[in-house]
Formats: sequence, structure tokens, C-alpha cells
Amino acid sequence: MKTIFSLKTSIAIATMLLMTAVQSATMSMDKAAYKAGKTRISAEYKTDKAACDSMSKNAKDVCIEEAKGKEKVARAELEASYTGKAADQNKVAKAKAESTYAVAKEKCDDQAGNAKDVCVKEAKAAQVKALADAKTSEKVSEAKADGAQEKRDADYKVAAEKCDAMAGDAKNNCMSTAKARFAKK
Repeated sequence: MKTIFSLKTSIAIATMLLMTAVQSATMSMDKAAYKAGKTRISAEYKTDKAACDSMSKNAKDVCIEEAKGKEKVARAELEASYTGKAADQNKVAKAKAESTYAVAKEKCDDQAGNAKDVCVKEAKAAQVKALADAKTSEKVSEAKADGAQEKRDADYKVAAEKCDAMAGDAKNNCMSTAKARFAKK
């Protein structure tokens, strides 16, 4: 029962982190900072993995999965910070979901029989939910961008129609202003 509770708690935390990561805005970094980040992540992974050497059995396996997951998420976050792309931000969410699943699944190995089956199914369900949330966030972002473009197009058509009532240089100036304002060519 304690394992299921901690699994549910881990899933809840992972979901919150996932949503925060998807919604957070990123700032681009320079190439030197990016390389330094990659080096730092590799060093942290080696340190985390070395800390697992003192453990045994499934505890060691869980520790290694946690180290791998931490590295995978850190690399995805670094990439998202470097590029600033929404697609890379979505990769962060996916990396977190996959890492959380891998750790949860490994923790299930301590159990046997039906309890293990239930644990694995819960971990898989949490992964599916987290990936669905990431996909939904991606689609919402796309829909917002499409909606914003549609609004600009509609506003441009209104401005162009207002310009049609004018003549000569006034009409040309009006159209130039409307094109510049609504990013039209």
C-alpha cells in the first residue's frame, strides 16, 4: 500500500512538473553556456550513477533509472533553453513522462504477483496520462497560434476594407500601414 501511495505521489509531482515545463517560457542561451551545460549534466550523471554503486539489488536498479531519468530530462531542458522552440519544450514534457515511468516501473520490481501487475499498470497509466497532457498542451499552443493568425487576418481585412473607401496616396498610405501593422506582404 505504501508503494502505491508513493507511486501516486510521484505521479502527481511529475504531472505538476510536466505542466510547469510545458507552460514555462524559455530564454535562449549562447553556445558556450550550452556546451558548459552539457558538460555539467554529464558530470552530474556520472556522480549520480557512482552513488548507486554502493546499493544492491532493486534499490541499485531504481537509483540507476533515477540517474538516467534525471540526465535525460536535464538534457531536454538544456536543449529547450538553447533553442527556445516550443517543440523542444514538448520534448521536455515527454522526457519527464518517460523517466517517471521508467523509475516507477523499476520500483514495481520489489513486488510480486498481482501487486506487481497493478503497480506496473498504474505506472503505465500515469505515463499515458502525462504523454496525453503533453500532446494536449502542444495542440493548445498550436491552436492559440492558429487563432492569433486568424484574428490578425480578420483585422487586416477590416483595415483593408476601410482603406478601400479612400483614394490616391491616402489609400496607398493606409494599405501600407495596415500591411505593416498586420505583418502582410
